[in-house]
Amino acid sequence: MPHADTATPAAIALVGGTGDLGLRIARVLVARGARVRALVRSSSNSAALAGSGAEIVPIDFNDAHALREALRGAACLVSALNGLEDSIFDLQGRVLDFAVAAGVPRFIPSDYSLDFTRTRPGRNRNLDLRRRFLARIDAAPIRATSILNGAFAELLAGQAPIVLRGPKIVLHWGSADQLLDFTMKDDVAAYTAAAAMDPNTPRFLRIAGDVVSPRDLAATMRGLTGQRYRLVRPGGVAVLSAMIGIARRIAPEPGAVFPAWQGMQYLRDMMEGRGKLEPLDNERYSGLGWTKARDILAAGGMDLATRA
Repeated sequence: MPHADTATPAAIALVGGTGDLGLRIARVLVARGARVRALVRSSSNSAALAGSGAEIVPIDFNDAHALREALRGAACLVSALNGLEDSIFDLQGRVLDFAVAAGVPRFIPSDYSLDFTRTRPGRNRNLDLRRRFLARIDAAPIRATSILNGAFAELLAGQAPIVLRGPKIVLHWGSADQLLDFTMKDDVAAYTAAAAMDPNTPRFLRIAGDVVSPRDLAATMRGLTGQRYRLVRPGGVAVLSAMIGIARRIAPEPGAVFPAWQGMQYLRDMMEGRGKLEPLDNERYSGLGWTKARDILAAGGMDLATRA
């Protein structure tokens, strides 16, 4: 079993560090002893990132020379960029190209999702972007490692239309026994930091803080509240697909990263089982903890999605 934290501290380059997940990754890397070089736009608010202990490198991402020099000497480039094509494909692609030019040996792209390599093209906009970028990475002379973690478990606190506390129901499309992968952002960040400092990572690492079915969630809520939570199946995946089509027509929001219909597309991939993560690589690094669905549901109304 690799122990990345025993390796000689290395310089890790980070893009997307001012975002939620990126900031968490920076904090864990610094805590592990890495020298974190965070590349940020000059206009970005990087106060929290600077507070993490990372070295802030303000940069114009269109300046080829500056970008190449900022990446030179890094053992790994970690991307936590968030957005649509301009971020996930264009900006991330530019950073990838100059990482290669600077001789950076390893790259962790901003995937952090269910297993999009097993889903059907054309049915999830955000995963299609990752699929396109996958081809670009694999054509580049750099060793890449995608970290796949299912859905962020914070969504169970209320954002995902699965556990509905008001009517005391758990919704599902398809089988109530379909296993779903959830991982807390802090746990994803800790694992990503370990992988960034591990020189021998494979092409894919799959993790899940917890693997539960809708039936499991209903039983958990009953245990937590002492009240019965009913399993409700509004329809199969075909019904969910029809709902997605209606949502896209009513509120297309083409420039939004996570419009309602995008979340529904993600839920469909989970409920179909196409994005199921297996086998899991949770045990690759020692000393990591995993937050269970029960812990998140027990937290009730806590704003887990923005917890530092």
